[in-house]
Amino acid sequence: MANDAFAHQGLGSSALMVIGALHANPGQSAAELVASSSVSRATVYRTLERLHGHGLVQRDGSVWTLTPRALESIRVPAEQAVTEPGLGWDGLAAAYGTTGAAEARKVFHAAERAAYRAALEARTEHRTPALTIIRDGDTVLVPAQRADEVPDHWQTPDGSVLDPVTRRPVPGWRVATDGRLILHSPGDQLTYEELVAANTVALESWETAA
Repeated sequence: MANDAFAHQGLGSSALMVIGALHANPGQSAAELVASSSVSRATVYRTLERLHGHGLVQRDGSVWTLTPRALESIRVPAEQAVTEPGLGWDGLAAAYGTTGAAEARKVFHAAERAAYRAALEARTEHRTPALTIIRDGDTVLVPAQRADEVPDHWQTPDGSVLDPVTRRPVPGWRVATDGRLILHSPGDQLTYEELVAANTVALESWETAA
């Protein structure tokens, strides 16, 4: 796939799969190539016709093989393909206008990786420094406060949540023993029998849907 001849607008990856399958196991029918190349039946037929038009495959009845030209192209060193444009895959890349596609893809991916690393570094710079305390001579890491933890000055001793502006308790909200917010709803006030009934209804709905 690093060769420009097999770029998206060139021969394509399906051609590479078919050529690879014929190179590994010469003399296959189109049906056999569907399995050996892992390419769909329609794509195999379309690819074979394209490769046949370039003189890269030949057919004997229902059996397909690579032509000497294809085998020579596989073995042509890159430097020779440059000096002899009509020979090798580089000549096909030039014909399709895909020369340089692989290099452009490498540059694009390198830019993406650089942008990703820069984003990670920027995020790291904005992290809050870890808070540690000394207890019995040992350094203990204090976990960072989560978004749903309520600061001490926003709650009352009885667990009510204070509005930061009005400093009045907010109806429906409580603070759990771990400091997280709890929103009371009508469902929180169900008795045990009501919870059992609700569970039964949920199970019946699930079985009906299944």
